Amino acid sequence: MASKVDSSVSDLFSSAPSLQSNLGILSPDQIELAKILLENGQRHLFMHWSEPGVFDNEKLGFFDQIARLNSSYPGGLAAYIKTAKELLADSKLGKNPYDGFSPSVPSGENLTFGDDNFIEMEKRGVVEARKAAFVLVAGGLGERLGYNGIKVALPRETTTGTCFLQHYIESILALQEASLKVASDGSQTDIPFIIMTSDDTHSRTQDLLELNSYFGMKPTQVHLLKQEKVACLDDNDARLALDSNNKYKIQTKPHGHGDVHSLLYSSGLLDKWLDAGLKWVLFFQDTNGLLFNAIPASLGVSATKQYHVNSLAVPRKAKEAIGGITKLTHADGRSMVINVEYNQLDPLLRASGFPDGDVNCETGYSPFPGNINQLILELGPYKEELQKTGGAIKEFVNPKYKDSTKTSFKSSTRLECMMQDYPKTLPPTARVGFTVMDIWLAYAPVKNNPEDAAKVPKGNPYHSATSGEMAIYRANSRILQKAGVKVEEPVKQVLNGQEVEVWSRITWKPKWGMIFSDIKTKVSGNCDISQRSTMAIRGRNVFIENLSLDGALIVDSIDDAEVWKDYFISLVIVSCEQTYVSCEKTGETWRLNQEQWLDHGNRRLQRHIGSRGNKNQRF
Repeated sequence: MASKVDSSVSDLFSSAPSLQSNLGILSPDQIELAKILLENGQRHLFMHWSEPGVFDNEKLGFFDQIARLNSSYPGGLAAYIKTAKELLADSKLGKNPYDGFSPSVPSGENLTFGDDNFIEMEKRGVVEARKAAFVLVAGGLGERLGYNGIKVALPRETTTGTCFLQHYIESILALQEASLKVASDGSQTDIPFIIMTSDDTHSRTQDLLELNSYFGMKPTQVHLLKQEKVACLDDNDARLALDSNNKYKIQTKPHGHGDVHSLLYSSGLLDKWLDAGLKWVLFFQDTNGLLFNAIPASLGVSATKQYHVNSLAVPRKAKEAIGGITKLTHADGRSMVINVEYNQLDPLLRASGFPDGDVNCETGYSPFPGNINQLILELGPYKEELQKTGGAIKEFVNPKYKDSTKTSFKSSTRLECMMQDYPKTLPPTARVGFTVMDIWLAYAPVKNNPEDAAKVPKGNPYHSATSGEMAIYRANSRILQKAGVKVEEPVKQVLNGQEVEVWSRITWKPKWGMIFSDIKTKVSGNCDISQRSTMAIRGRNVFIENLSLDGALIVDSIDDAEVWKDYFISLVIVSCEQTYVSCEKTGETWRLNQEQWLDHGNRRLQRHIGSRGNKNQRF
């Protein structure tokens, strides 16, 4: 033992005799880790250790886990424990993290879908897209939704069965193609796509990509970064919690999606992107089926306003259960623009000279827009900031105390961090803003299972697979209405215990229409679609003229095939019994009985029907 442990630290190890007697089986690196633990108040981890020769493999496995926990956290376990002690002390005292700060409404851009400014922002966003990288935070399973797979494998909608991940990839590829078409230098750029996974989702995400040939994206464009968990804490002294079933293992839990920043920093990708001339990094979460409706225009706003940070947002009702984007100014002159959780915003306003707290203004909405956890960061300043912080994000702790004395926990806790808290460490000179878009266009998250959604008070968003799918049909219908198509108004139905608006079931591939100005060029004449109709457009060069649809219609085309180039598909009269699709230049006609489609779709998508409650018209 003397050869491995310097006499100057022997007293340290003597405080943990069970560990001291086992030092002979440990490597020098493991002894250093043991020293870190003892120096940071973790002697209890070794109180139960058996004598040498008994459970030695488990002891070595313990230090393998400690090594992973130490290397995956910026500053190592010593920094984690130090921060935990500080935050737990603040929590016990009831300290308000916003003490000394005064809230005000930050500056940002409010966009109105379809007007000239919106169209210009979308076009600018398309130009910028080839200089962007996309980062998907996808570490969760769908258990809360009543689904035992990864959330990105869930169908975004059941008309076509397209899963979330496929839609995201196809949207990025559509932006890539559109951006390259308007590139002035003629360069060919593949947009990088990063997916943050977890132990629960990593292999299943990889399998989903490989089984589907990456949904058309080059495998070299896709990078998976796996997030590690962090150690749990047993008490206010930040003593690490042991697994109740294994005394040689630390309890761990997820650290939160804020880890995406440290993973990107340590991956080396930021330098590669800068060398390749990229300028933007776009972050988004896993089950908002409308998010790519908002990305082109928001990226255009970032470029036009030269924002270092642009938070995508939606109009928010006062006291609505969604965080508000807020400017906070401290008495000492510090300021930051961040997301403030809804349950903190109202008391913060009341304590800062706003006696009514969070109230609606003349627009009918709160002046503090609702954060939807989609961020656009300028790459250069982002990398500079991460060099200062190592990618660490301001953390918080949320222990569940046994009683009002706050001396013990009901169960172990851990530090957490959120992706959207990145601006908390930025200097006052950072240009931080937001882009607000209509909820119907940009925000329909899938968070709740049908049973929980059915309990949501009437008038509040369900945020379920059912409401998320209906929101997609609503958005597509309203986009076509704005383009001049007469789409019949919806009817209200109760699906899975949720009263929702049921619009025409309209879907299209992102390559058909990524931005509104493109969609407007592809519909003409007198087109009308009934409420009970279903339409899926699966090709790029599909032009619709004088469509009258009262039934089900699929339009397929082979991309870039000469026969389809510049052809108009004239869909004359579509009834519930038969669908007629004719090509003007050839006069050919195809017929397909609707019932064949519906029968096929019901078989193929049967396993997803339970989470939607919508058993009408599927392909």
